[in-house]
Amino acid sequence: MIKVLIVDDHHIVRRGLVFFLKTQKDISIVGEAANGEEAVRLVAERCPDVVIMDLVMPEMDGIEATRKIKELSPQTKILILTSFSDEDYVIPAIRAGASGYQLKDIEPDQLVEVLRSIYQGENHLHPKATAHMITHVSQKEGRLVEELTKREKEVLAEIAKGKSNKEIAATLMITEKTVKTHVSNIFAKLNVADRTQAALYAVKHLGL
Repeated sequence: MIKVLIVDDHHIVRRGLVFFLKTQKDISIVGEAANGEEAVRLVAERCPDVVIMDLVMPEMDGIEATRKIKELSPQTKILILTSFSDEDYVIPAIRAGASGYQLKDIEPDQLVEVLRSIYQGENHLHPKATAHMITHVSQKEGRLVEELTKREKEVLAEIAKGKSNKEIAATLMITEKTVKTHVSNIFAKLNVADRTQAALYAVKHLGL
């Protein structure tokens, strides 16, 4: 059962999400919050697996709430669900630790699939958000790929395919510990914070 916390300052949006998600047999709504402060408190109390997070809210916005939640509960996944696709929102949200970024015009069934995927450890960005991330990475780190070793490029290519460290180890016939070392080196060299950013970098600069 996927435990979900819904965070949005509009009551009708929260009600709509609750009404629909309760129809899914594998999803349990463990709480609702109208702002970021409430969201952080409820995460501490109810330990949701996934938080569906709005961005523009009173008291504390979704970006700051995402940052605090990831510090408090690193295992909790954050799915941003917003009306804004501007770079000024997308980049800070991903940096704060969001695993997904979707717009509110998403189809309900697609939202459920994205939620399930994020729960399983995957990352899902709306195409507009992906475009912003690729542009951002390209502008700031365009030449850094040359610093990667051949093996690090191979590991990065597997990250871009969404593989776990264990799967990468099996594919490249190296130990999982060695993969972890390569991943850490890749993050440091590319100046990225997580696998999502590394994968986007690979798409842009390695043609994957």
